[in-house]
Amino acid sequence: MSVDETARAALESRADGVPAADLAAAFLEFRRWTGSDPLLLVAEAAAAATGQGFLDGVKPAVERFRDAFVATGRVTSFSDLAALERDDDDLVAALGARRTRAVCCDIAAVLADSPAEDDLAALIDWAETADHYRHESDPIGSIAGVGPGTFQYLRQLAGVDTPRPDPTLEKLLSAVDDDCESSPIDTATARRTIASCEWLAVVSGYRPLEIDRIAWWRATEPAEREAVLEAARP
Repeated sequence: MSVDETARAALESRADGVPAADLAAAFLEFRRWTGSDPLLLVAEAAAAATGQGFLDGVKPAVERFRDAFVATGRVTSFSDLAALERDDDDLVAALGARRTRAVCCDIAAVLADSPAEDDLAALIDWAETADHYRHESDPIGSIAGVGPGTFQYLRQLAGVDTPRPDPTLEKLLSAVDDDCESSPIDTATARRTIASCEWLAVVSGYRPLEIDRIAWWRATEPAEREAVLEAARP
């Protein structure tokens, strides 16, 4: 078989039993617990920037942020969020780490300057046009604390079909590469990991985000997987 055929077969064997299309659609169609609320989407990306787990870190932080700021009407826009003091007591109580607070407010400050008609449109417009191969020169990618993983996760949350370079994706791509006599797959850097996923998407017919979700599914224990899926449902 050609390298394309071998890689496709290698991915298909690992995708067996994984509801990849549905997992990806939850992001692409805003069918997650945050819905299409742009404030919560930015808060989730910021909360994930420090590498904490979804169940015991990210979701509780975003829930505290929602209850303290969104539900009370204290923050109704990116402009409001950007104007918060980073050491605001309620923000500290909600999001914890200064890095998380700064990332959340700094992203909001960038998006608040968008000419889009509303905040959700501003987030989507940015996410659809952002270049992950030049993320450091992007106004959001250049924010301290926003690495390639956070950059890509925010784009996923905004409904973009793109992968997030993380250890689960690297592990899947490396396994596919091991099944091939030779392939262009390279996970040495975040950019190369993304490029390798995009190549695999082309040769396999799977979306990049579907491959991302296959990687997460395969790397996550069944009990934790089900708990995360339940917690992420609308």
